[in-house]
Amino acid sequence: MAVIDAAEQQREQLNTGTKEVAESHKFDEAALDRWMQANVEGYAGPLEVRQFKGGQSNPTYQLVTPGKKYVMRRKPPGKLLPSAHAVDREYKVITALGTTGFPVAKTYGLCTDDSVIGTMFYVMDMVEGRILWDQSLPQYEPAERRAIFMGKLKTLADLHNTDHEKIGLGDYGKPGNYMGRQVDRWTKQYKASETQHIEEMERLIDWLPKTLPPQERTSIVHGDYRLDNMIFHPTEPRVIAVLDWELSTLGEPLADFTYLLMNWVNGTVATIPDLKAHGIPTIEEYVDEYCRLTGRPGLPDLNWYFAYNIFRLAGIIQGIVGRARDGTANSPQAAAMAPRVVSLAQAGWKFAQKAGATG
Repeated sequence: MAVIDAAEQQREQLNTGTKEVAESHKFDEAALDRWMQANVEGYAGPLEVRQFKGGQSNPTYQLVTPGKKYVMRRKPPGKLLPSAHAVDREYKVITALGTTGFPVAKTYGLCTDDSVIGTMFYVMDMVEGRILWDQSLPQYEPAERRAIFMGKLKTLADLHNTDHEKIGLGDYGKPGNYMGRQVDRWTKQYKASETQHIEEMERLIDWLPKTLPPQERTSIVHGDYRLDNMIFHPTEPRVIAVLDWELSTLGEPLADFTYLLMNWVNGTVATIPDLKAHGIPTIEEYVDEYCRLTGRPGLPDLNWYFAYNIFRLAGIIQGIVGRARDGTANSPQAAAMAPRVVSLAQAGWKFAQKAGATG
């Protein structure tokens, strides 16, 4: 058994479990108890409230009663951007998917009345299982690793195969041109935060919108589908709940799938010298299995999507660097991330060249 990477171990400790409710996130617990009594079938107090650790942008609480544990997600208090922290959208997609048997927590109710605890919130089941932080899965044998990776992939394919119209999610996002809107969004974020001229970034900004792959399918997309955003069964290699639907919408399912594939390109999986011996499928095996599960003949535009995903990551990191410049970044390491934007832009342009870009 390999030793768990120290950085991953630290990240797991910082994000796992609960703590006392932060002072800035406290609310009237008696008012919540009254709401639960009126709206949650089978609820019986007394109620103890804990807050989950971790950096979720929507404060998340564990609600403990003598017979059951629940989870509450709420909008944070204070002034917010109009479209941010839309917990009602999270509630809508989780509730709809729950009717299909897709692995999500059971929802109990949404409260849009700010007078109860100060902001909108919803309550769902507390799902008990394994959250796996280290993508290399050092604590497992090769056969178990492979089964976990294939379970993760099957769950994503099941999401993309879900008939969103049939379950009432036909209005959950704008139809069509998803990748075009994403490229435009991250270009604007990058430009708003730009701190230096990066030639490869300029080339990507020019090339990506001119070469958008045709959007042949529209599905529910999760937006941040990765290993630590899901709960696995305690003993089986099966996903029992997908978490953190904050970025979900209707869009191009390949955006989700290729985001997952980035682990093979510039993530943890890319650092493993012998994937077969380790028990992790190769990128080719993963692509073939996704195509089989979703009925696709193949994925000809992978290099375009890799260029896009690296461009998106560069835009996200440049946003952090920009906030450091403006004095609003939380992390003291934020300003030191600038060289990473350059290396990402260079890597993204190499994939663009593989996809046919010239210059």
